[in-house]
Amino acid sequence: MPLVDDWLADTRASYDTVAVAYADQVRGAIAERRYLRAALALFAEDVREAGGGPVADVGCGSGEVTAHLGGLGLDAFGIDLSPGMVDVARRAHPGLRFEVGSMTELDLPAASVAGLVAWQSLIHVPDDLVPTVFGHFHRALRPGGPLHLLFHVGDETRLKTAGYGGHPMKVHVHRRRPERVATWLREAGFEVEAQLLLDPEGEAPQAFLFARRG
Repeated sequence: MPLVDDWLADTRASYDTVAVAYADQVRGAIAERRYLRAALALFAEDVREAGGGPVADVGCGSGEVTAHLGGLGLDAFGIDLSPGMVDVARRAHPGLRFEVGSMTELDLPAASVAGLVAWQSLIHVPDDLVPTVFGHFHRALRPGGPLHLLFHVGDETRLKTAGYGGHPMKVHVHRRRPERVATWLREAGFEVEAQLLLDPEGEAPQAFLFARRG
């Protein structure tokens, strides 16, 4: 498994390289997939029921999820490891706030966000650092605040060397079982409320986990 500095540097450089192509590929994906829209609508409802407030999209990429949450009336902002991705997100969604940051050292004040989403951003974090990430999520969330995760399902890790228009990349992609991720969440102090599998019979199944800070 790569050293912490190595995988972070490789992931940052990879997404800087593919930022524009990535944004072109994912643009409109939420509008085209009703389960993604439904999950974000549920998240927005959870935030409002918990009292409202700012919400963080951690690993926001080109800002599609952040913008959709803003369209649902939430005070959403995005954080991403890649400065290139943040630049793309700012250009595409100039009315929203985006900043560079790492979920492994999440620079958010304690109990400062009313909700947090991390969609397809945990997939590059090594297993031994996931509990650290969830600890940061727990600290940043207000009591009762919702956490929504989306990630690839499976048992293997592979090295991705190209993607998004064929550009070179060097990122490890970790596929995980929802039960394992749920255990890490509970150990970090979250209450896991629900699980949803997307395309469970397909070649690339994904899972939602809906949790809440205890």
